[in-house]
Amino acid sequence: MTKRHAAATATALTLALTVAACSSGGDGADSSATSATTVSHIHGLGLDPSDQRLYVATHEGVYTPGADGDPQLVGDSKDDFMGFTVAGDKTFYASGHPTSGGNKGLIKSTDAGRTWTSLSLSGESDFHALEHAHGTVYGYDATNALLRTTKDGTTWKDGAKLEALDIAVSPNNPRLVLATTAEGVARSNDGGRTFTKGKQPVLAFLSWKAKDALYGIDTEGALNRSSDDGATWTKVSTVPGGQPQALTAIGADHVLAATQDGVYESKDGGRTFTKRLAVESSGGH
Repeated sequence: MTKRHAAATATALTLALTVAACSSGGDGADSSATSATTVSHIHGLGLDPSDQRLYVATHEGVYTPGADGDPQLVGDSKDDFMGFTVAGDKTFYASGHPTSGGNKGLIKSTDAGRTWTSLSLSGESDFHALEHAHGTVYGYDATNALLRTTKDGTTWKDGAKLEALDIAVSPNNPRLVLATTAEGVARSNDGGRTFTKGKQPVLAFLSWKAKDALYGIDTEGALNRSSDDGATWTKVSTVPGGQPQALTAIGADHVLAATQDGVYESKDGGRTFTKRLAVESSGGH
């Protein structure tokens, strides 16, 4: 595959996922969750370690379950939160687009998403994937097709140029970074400065919380698990609800996945899922 073809294919994969995930519909809906807030697209998931509350980053703000279990907007921002990661108790990093347009760069919240502070790259970068590990923020800057890292949120190190959709960082090795590409999972052994060519399987999203529990989900919702740093993969199950939109591992056997009709949770390594929050996708990006 030529470099130009690879880039075009990666872009096509990204667009296909975005369009499919943002369309209405879905299957496998849990009848126990009958009400839903409609949003265009879910971009990120996380649990606050302080209280295990679920947070869902979407095209129209960050949501959390309210007193009645229905999605409730956190704070008053309805900006598009593209990249999103929980770094600690009530501490989140995010990126995306203001409702007025442009790029947010890297932003941070220390009150569980109620308010946000701009840290760096405002107007310059849109991180579609963010991970916090080893005291470092790893970000995939979709504006510049670039892997970047920062320890203080303001000073960045630029890594490899690549067309990717998601990234994951080894919980045991800060130099081992994986990225999903159109060719498969690409690997970096130098903290994201260089990546190998992607290898099968082709996955949409990755999440890596425990050394022997790397999770990946493909475009059809098939959840895969690797216990050898991504060298081999085993299909565990298919997440209900249609096209995948986000994936977050909380622990070795605790996984959150967003599909077209809501957020699903597994506490048995992905073998079974229950709906945690009903959030319907309906058009837009």
